[in-house]
Amino acid sequence: LRPNGEAGLAVTSIDAFRKYQLEDAWPWEHQALVRARFCAGDPAVGAAFARIRQEILCQKRDPAKLREDVLAMRQKMLDAHATSEDQRHVMFDLKHDPGGLVDVEFVVQALVLGHAWEHAELTANRGNIFLLRLAAETGLIPESQARSVGNAYREYRRMQHALRLNNQRSRVDPALVADKVAAVRELWKYVFG
Repeated sequence: LRPNGEAGLAVTSIDAFRKYQLEDAWPWEHQALVRARFCAGDPAVGAAFARIRQEILCQKRDPAKLREDVLAMRQKMLDAHATSEDQRHVMFDLKHDPGGLVDVEFVVQALVLGHAWEHAELTANRGNIFLLRLAAETGLIPESQARSVGNAYREYRRMQHALRLNNQRSRVDPALVADKVAAVRELWKYVFG
C-alpha cells in the first residue's frame, strides 16, 4: 500500500507512515495491516514498523463503524469480482464468492481490528487459521466454528493452489464446497450479524 494513495510517494519515513496510519488511512488499509509484515531491509526499520502496526491494530474502534466499513469494502469486492448470482449454481469462485477465502479473511480482520485493543495477542502475524483459533481461545467466536472455518480455509487454499498449478481459474462445482461455504457463512453471520 502506498501512503497517501496512488499519487503519494512510494517510500516515506517511519514517522510519515505512522502519521498517515493514525490520521488518514482508510479502514481497508488497517484491514491490510492485519496481514502486513516486514520482510527485508534494515532491522531497525522492521522493528519500528512492527511497533506502529501493533499500535494501529490495538486502537479501540467503534464496533458499529468497523462493521459498516468492513461490510462496505466486502460489497465492493463482491461487485467487482464475484461470480454473478445467476451463475453461482454452476461455479463457485474459491476466493471471491460469498463463503470463500475473502470472507474468511474479512472475518479475521474484523476480529483483530475489533478486539486487539483488549487481546493484543490477536496482532500475531501467523495466518488466518492461527488467528481463528486464537479468537476462539479468547472467547470471541465458538471453538467449533474456528475449527470448521479453519479447515475450510485450508482446503480452499489447497484447491486454489492445485487449480493454479494447472493453469486453471479458481472456480469449482459448488457441490464440492457446499459444506465449507455453509461453515464460513455461519461464522460470517456470527461476527457480522
